[in-house]
Amino acid sequence: MSQLIFFFQSQGYDITYASTSVSSDFAVDLAAIGVKSQVVMMNSVSFDEFIVALQPDMVLFDRFMVEEQFGWRVTKYCPKALRILDTEDLHCLRDARQSAYKKQLEFNATMLFSEVAKREIASIFRCDLTLMISEYEMELLQSIFKVDKVLLFYLPIVVEEAAINELDQRLTFEDRNDFVFIGNFLHGPNWNCVQVLKTEIWPLLSKQIPKANLLIYGAYPSHKVFQLDNPKERFHIKGRAENAVEVIEKAKVLLAPIRFGAGIKGKLLEAMLYGTPSVTTTVGAEAMYGDLPWNGFIEDANEGFVEKAVALYSGESLWNAAQQNGFELVRKRFSASGFLDELATKINFVTAHLEEHRLHNFIGSMLQHHTLQSTHYMAKWIEEKNKK
Repeated sequence: MSQLIFFFQSQGYDITYASTSVSSDFAVDLAAIGVKSQVVMMNSVSFDEFIVALQPDMVLFDRFMVEEQFGWRVTKYCPKALRILDTEDLHCLRDARQSAYKKQLEFNATMLFSEVAKREIASIFRCDLTLMISEYEMELLQSIFKVDKVLLFYLPIVVEEAAINELDQRLTFEDRNDFVFIGNFLHGPNWNCVQVLKTEIWPLLSKQIPKANLLIYGAYPSHKVFQLDNPKERFHIKGRAENAVEVIEKAKVLLAPIRFGAGIKGKLLEAMLYGTPSVTTTVGAEAMYGDLPWNGFIEDANEGFVEKAVALYSGESLWNAAQQNGFELVRKRFSASGFLDELATKINFVTAHLEEHRLHNFIGSMLQHHTLQSTHYMAKWIEEKNKK
């Protein structure tokens, strides 16, 4: 989201950040970067008043749940505003994989046709443009759900040129120690990762590297998370990282035994960027490396995962080659310049031909019509109920 804010600022837009959440101690200081902020309420006419006064040229929804709640109001009161959906990742894919994992079933495409999928795909059709973080998900939307490619734009997490120029300045093999994992504990795939590391991976790995520690970082650590901390086993729950760059760069290897999820994994991109080789799974590496070698290893079986982690941690030449692979992936697949230039071109084209663009998206118009009717009256009912 920060990258998108800076992108739109570079295109000359004035930005208002509207959220139903109040600011926290860890929130970005939006005022400091020239962004106005506004707390908005769900199912309230106050949002109508806010959007009518603002009259934006463009509205970007952060995930489909936000579009469901506010999209119909934007359509009603700002019909000419370009509507963009930022998916982050496909929730229906993540949920289907999580369900298959819990039921110990092999994931297949038929599991995608869920209630979440109906809501999420409808949201994609209702918007003028949807930003997709994963090439795999781009293909899935087109082949499985028959979404026209013209409605989609591939935009991964991108790396600015200044950061790319610093790649060769990262710490060396000899300057690093320990294994690391980092990820928000409220995110299901991350919490599962920690549990897998604790019960399946680390008991095997720690015996082979007896002097190494596994450091677990992440925001929102609860009591159940801290209960896993065990210094005697060299398994350390560290909580929120004050500086993610520092904790990832000081580690020798990043471990991410991701069993389910979607999108591309920020932690794995950060590992490449900070010169830290990684061991992950097929789901973890999905849509990130194309036809280039991974910056470490991709292993789904625990035995292979541990074996490759030991090899990376112990072998300097192997480690150095993996680090260089990561740098090459960053340069060739995540450089900001090409993606952001193309995004600007796409937005300008759709904006200039918005009426024609919407005429070709009849399914979106149909869904928008019915949503406007049903959601409008549901929201009004909730609004009246809340007054009591």
